[in-house]
Amino acid sequence: MGTKVAVVGGGSTYTPELVDGLCDQEDRMVVDDLVLLDPSEERREIVGGLSERILRHRGWEGTFSTTADRDAALEGADFVVVQLRIGGQAARHVDETLPVGHGCLGQETTGVGGLAKALRTVPIVLELAEETARRGNRGAWFVDFTNPVGIVTQALLDEGHRAVGLCNVALWGQRRLGHYLGVEPDSVEIEHVGLNHLSWIRSARLAGEPDDRLPELFARWGPELALESGTPIEALRLLAALPSYYVHYYYQHDADVAQQAMAGYRPRADVVAELEATLLEEYRNPELVTKPAGLSYRGGAFYSLAAVRLMASLHADTGDIHVVDMRNDGAIAGLPDDAVIETRAVVDAAGAHPLPQRPLPPEMLGLVQHAKAYEHLAVKAACSGSRDDVVRALLTNPLVGQYPLAADLADALLAANRHHLPRFFSP
Repeated sequence: MGTKVAVVGGGSTYTPELVDGLCDQEDRMVVDDLVLLDPSEERREIVGGLSERILRHRGWEGTFSTTADRDAALEGADFVVVQLRIGGQAARHVDETLPVGHGCLGQETTGVGGLAKALRTVPIVLELAEETARRGNRGAWFVDFTNPVGIVTQALLDEGHRAVGLCNVALWGQRRLGHYLGVEPDSVEIEHVGLNHLSWIRSARLAGEPDDRLPELFARWGPELALESGTPIEALRLLAALPSYYVHYYYQHDADVAQQAMAGYRPRADVVAELEATLLEEYRNPELVTKPAGLSYRGGAFYSLAAVRLMASLHADTGDIHVVDMRNDGAIAGLPDDAVIETRAVVDAAGAHPLPQRPLPPEMLGLVQHAKAYEHLAVKAACSGSRDDVVRALLTNPLVGQYPLAADLADALLAANRHHLPRFFSP
């Protein structure tokens, strides 16, 4: 029996990569109904057109459609993949520039910008999950790729939804290490642990071998790994771990803010907006039947591979190991069971089951606990519509943590996002 997949935010330029990946897993999950949900008619036409051409070119014979009707898209769905961006690149531009004027990091998933995005996103995603529970097939899975993934997944699981959070960072890291070691990426077993966008690879082993290869990697490719992680090689050796790229925003906050404040600095939002315009123009070509090479510059590398493999494991009940965002349930000592973490898990039809992790050293655990406290407050603020809760979240955020700075930032981000935050401004 086939499967229905609904993609929320299906007009995203990511989508052709996702649909291409669906064809690679037909031995474990046959998708016979794919629907892209997006409010933009233009995006549905352009992205939907290329997506269907890719599928037909690869011999896929299922039913394909695009729609702006949320209820119709979710009706009978087995998987709902969420990749939306409330406010588009314009809102992202604000997330990446407003904090800099206050001496804080401008980034769309971490710090002040990450909170602004969470406030816009969490209520919408919760509504989608509630509607999925009503209209989706029994046991439907809600797969969240929408940033900030850790906060959004925390909100979903706090409300009891059948949800798993997904990020491409771990898969990207595994593939980079495989590249440096000169082996097939899937033969590299990484010990990835932490929170979404606050994680470390603590060891890297080849399948069936006991030795950790990180020391060798640092010795032979230290400059390259330092550049890719944004963290100096001396710090990598000090930590005996490879941080994900986003961790450098914590380790080198002041230097990053200084760079962002320089004349001529271009926020990532502006770069991505140009990339998307170029991609959409390419997507219009009726002769294009494969994903264009330029899509690799959009970000989210290996997202489709991660998403499709995850859905296939949930569907086929195969017990494969994936790095996902899910409840801690004792995996990381020092965090409550209900805290959403990001680490390796066994994934079967019942969901994601985290594998036990070695205790984190104080320099990692302290930062994770601090950030997790902020994430819980971010969920509360997004759901309550209370300015005071926004201030509390910012006061707890490791990248803000000062008063009255937190209060000033709360007022500024609420004002800048007023159109997208009705619960904060209801009569």
